[in-house]
Amino acid sequence: MNTEEQQFLNNLDKQLWAAADRLRAAVNPSEYMHVVLGLVFLKYISDAFKERRLELEAAFNDPANDYYLGEDSAELIEQELEARDYYTETNVFWVPALARWDFLKDSAKVAIDTVLTVKNGKTFQYKFKGIGRLLDDALEAVEKDNPKLKGVLDKSYARWRVDEALPGLIDEFSKIPFNRGALKAKDILGHIYEYFLGEFSIAAGKRGGEFYTPKSIVSLIVEMLEPFEGRVYDPCCGSGGFFVQSERFVLEHGGKIGQLSIYGQEFNPTTWRLASMNMAIRGLDFDFGKEPASTYSRPQHPDLRADFIMANPPFNMKAWKEGVRDDDPRWKYGVPPDGNANFAWMQHMIHHLAPHGSMALLLANGSMSSNTNNEGEIRKALIEADLVECMVALPGQLFTNTQIPACIWFLTRSKAERAKKGISRRRHGEVLFIDARQLGYMKDRVLRDFKPEDVAKVAATFHAWQRGTNYADEAGFCKTATLDDIRKADHVLTPGRYVGAAAQEPDAEPFEEKMARLTTSLGEQFKENARLEVEIRKNLAGLGYEV
Repeated sequence: MNTEEQQFLNNLDKQLWAAADRLRAAVNPSEYMHVVLGLVFLKYISDAFKERRLELEAAFNDPANDYYLGEDSAELIEQELEARDYYTETNVFWVPALARWDFLKDSAKVAIDTVLTVKNGKTFQYKFKGIGRLLDDALEAVEKDNPKLKGVLDKSYARWRVDEALPGLIDEFSKIPFNRGALKAKDILGHIYEYFLGEFSIAAGKRGGEFYTPKSIVSLIVEMLEPFEGRVYDPCCGSGGFFVQSERFVLEHGGKIGQLSIYGQEFNPTTWRLASMNMAIRGLDFDFGKEPASTYSRPQHPDLRADFIMANPPFNMKAWKEGVRDDDPRWKYGVPPDGNANFAWMQHMIHHLAPHGSMALLLANGSMSSNTNNEGEIRKALIEADLVECMVALPGQLFTNTQIPACIWFLTRSKAERAKKGISRRRHGEVLFIDARQLGYMKDRVLRDFKPEDVAKVAATFHAWQRGTNYADEAGFCKTATLDDIRKADHVLTPGRYVGAAAQEPDAEPFEEKMARLTTSLGEQFKENARLEVEIRKNLAGLGYEV
């Protein structure tokens, strides 16, 4: 998008966040996010529905269009505008009349027990019992008419008792424009949903990491893996950030929505619903399994072999092994220890990779060097099987929920298979190490972030190495190592051990001259220090203090 559109979205973010903040006094913090995001969802599906409705109305009245219904066909047009197939054929959710935004907005401030007339193909009456109850009924109607959303929407507005605050918030959300230049309703509402998820994750602190991975890290992984076509899987998908960014990558590179088949799993029921809504807002088809469930004990996609797998699981998860056997076929490279799930996640992902598939996994830095409880042996087995492709060390302070230093593991099921498919050159026995700890900037006093050029630098280095084009080791940043090099380092994969120190710029000032200059400067500072000490003692004596 251009600068003007980006500025428009930034201003809109602040405006809507300020409006949503009014709810803080009325809603429990744990429920605040769901009140707001439910409204964003209803606004999105209504806007997309309305946009399609206007297109259909124009087509029905256009003699040059295949949908033209002829002159004097106003009544027929009204009937056709309520035909579900016209909407679903373009992947637009069918929105029942009760859930359309204009009706919700007009009804938000009426008196209790008012009988409202709901008009669509079949006009009916609705007895108003408060805006919270109306929103619950609207979401229920949406789920009923869209089976894909069954069990996804949080119908708790009446329980939350926010009827006084909702009309004002609905008014603010009603100001979201239908479109803005090249930005359509889906672009605008999708951006708002993503922005709110990020803000809620910061507000939630440690719990926010359960559903949100910082956008810059997601972008880095997606840019490096390049998921353009095929099956993409996230076994702990949170709110679905990797899927959103993958689809964005496809569109930015000339592809179309639908080139990726999306598979995910999530244990937390609330987060599972957030992810489903996130996909629905963007019109993406997805399979998150029949229900929220543990990836360890109840995998929802047992037969899946994915082309791309990306994940940001909980770091160093302790209680994970209940219901999981030591002879599980996923543990091909060693049984993960009971007290740390890092290598359980990794082996689960490897198990679900297609023969030419590749994956990226965010883990705590300890995974690169720990020898505790079989972790060292599993890491050694992965290295000796030549599955490890690239290791990236990340800067600190990137996450809202933890200060644990992190890294990204890039693995592939078979370097030879990827070479056969022309995806990359044959890289047998090689691993690329990238130390990105010096990249990024402090976006505030607490959080660090990557700049777009940081993401581009790391991704370009990885691709140049993969393809054998214009790659060169850079001291302090990147280094190609062989399996023999890694064996000599006791199978430790910490990038800093391989890339070495960055080359220092030669000092243009001769040593003798610099030493003389610094010594003179130090002497002057000592003199100034002595002068200030005398002044301070004099002032304190004048105030009656002995020093």
